[in-house]
Amino acid sequence: MGAFDAATDQMALNLRVGALNLLSNCAEAQVGERLLIAYEPEDHGYFDKNLRSDIGQAARELGLHVSAFNVGFEPMAECLGETLLSSMQHADIVLFLARLGDQFRFSTLPDGPRILVCFAQSSEMLASSFGTAHYNAFCEAKRAVDLRMMQAREITITCPAGTEVKGHVPDDIAKATDTSLIRFPMSVFSPVLAREFSGRVALGDFLTGTGVHYYESYTVEFCEPVFAYLERGRIAGFEGSARDVAKANAHYDRVSKTFGLDRNAVHSWHAGIHPGCGFHLDIRGAYEKWGGAAFGNPRVLHFHTCGAEPPGEISWNLFDPTIMVDGMALWENGTFCLDRLDEGPGILAQYPCAAAAFAQPDREVGFQDVN
Repeated sequence: MGAFDAATDQMALNLRVGALNLLSNCAEAQVGERLLIAYEPEDHGYFDKNLRSDIGQAARELGLHVSAFNVGFEPMAECLGETLLSSMQHADIVLFLARLGDQFRFSTLPDGPRILVCFAQSSEMLASSFGTAHYNAFCEAKRAVDLRMMQAREITITCPAGTEVKGHVPDDIAKATDTSLIRFPMSVFSPVLAREFSGRVALGDFLTGTGVHYYESYTVEFCEPVFAYLERGRIAGFEGSARDVAKANAHYDRVSKTFGLDRNAVHSWHAGIHPGCGFHLDIRGAYEKWGGAAFGNPRVLHFHTCGAEPPGEISWNLFDPTIMVDGMALWENGTFCLDRLDEGPGILAQYPCAAAAFAQPDREVGFQDVN
């Protein structure tokens, strides 16, 4: 067997592991259940062409009844649509291989089926450690981080570009809240409300959308470094060149007016927890794909802004964060230190596949110049 054949066989094996991780560990699929794949046509360029058929094949091999529903792509989607909702009611599991699922991740969804959204955009991503590392390992990691954040007296966020933010979870919040559907892979902890956070955020040379609506000038790029100033969950202003600051303000004015949103509200923030979440395209040509996948990498922390409800319409993204929780670096220069949590060593021991991902993280986040 040649090297090419061996690599092809390994890819096929890893792809099956990733598909089973999605279907068995995440969706908890049982023989005879009905899987509805709600997809957007691959010619839109968001999901790669083989992913839907690869997952469908694995599902049939598991004994699932598989059907598909073309949901298209609606940049300004306001509802799921009656035909889709009717089809969902006849399914046990609904898997969105479509941005539509992500657009409604904080909305009320119909009872009955288990509804998932997939953040692996290609079969290659599904076959990587992002897709193959056991789903439950990252659910347990998420719960551990959520608990630690909720209990913290002080949380500070810094990054090499100059971010300096400090705060804590508001005292009147009893538990973490999250999306209304199931995410695969589990790649972020629950959003931390920004109401008690203040400081400055290095904006990573751009502003981009949050994946709820897709509109003209979805992303604004800056020529020089720009900082956003945050005062107890409100935007206090921007700092940078006059040209870039004017760009930022005009973007917020336009987007907030278009959607009738609280312009200066900063709702929440969270960082990636999945070291297998690599993004190997150049972000500059793929901001929409980047925003729907790369946020799971521990090198990326993002804020939800421009709107009092999650996730807002404009995302702040900073790179290589250090997150200090009561003096302990839980993230250090873009590395999620799961082993520093009390639960961490046990999680890593129980799930060697996750431990391997932490031992060999994928550091690609779409920029050659921030590796």
